[in-house]
Amino acid sequence: MKSVFIVFNQSNTERVEYMLDELGVMGFTLFEQVQGRGTNGGEPRRGTHTWPEMNSAVMCIVPDEKVDELLSVTHNLDKRNPEVGVRAFVWNIERTV
Repeated sequence: MKSVFIVFNQSNTERVEYMLDELGVMGFTLFEQVQGRGTNGGEPRRGTHTWPEMNSAVMCIVPDEKVDELLSVTHNLDKRNPEVGVRAFVWNIERTV
């Protein structure tokens, strides 16, 4: 199993949830109002007067065979509006209870 952590501009929240639904990823944890700045020239998302936009993030645990498809669809979402930015990160899940 893998954990996929997807960070995105809040304007993409419905698109990300739709993407997960279409891929059959039922369980996820949503983190709202995530602050940060992307490493590829991303502008800060701080929720301030100067940097008013905010990010959100979802973390989902998926079978290994679902990861490539999830990353591909996430990348396609990013290509639709690259200045907004969507990033996904994957790591191994050793055990769950």
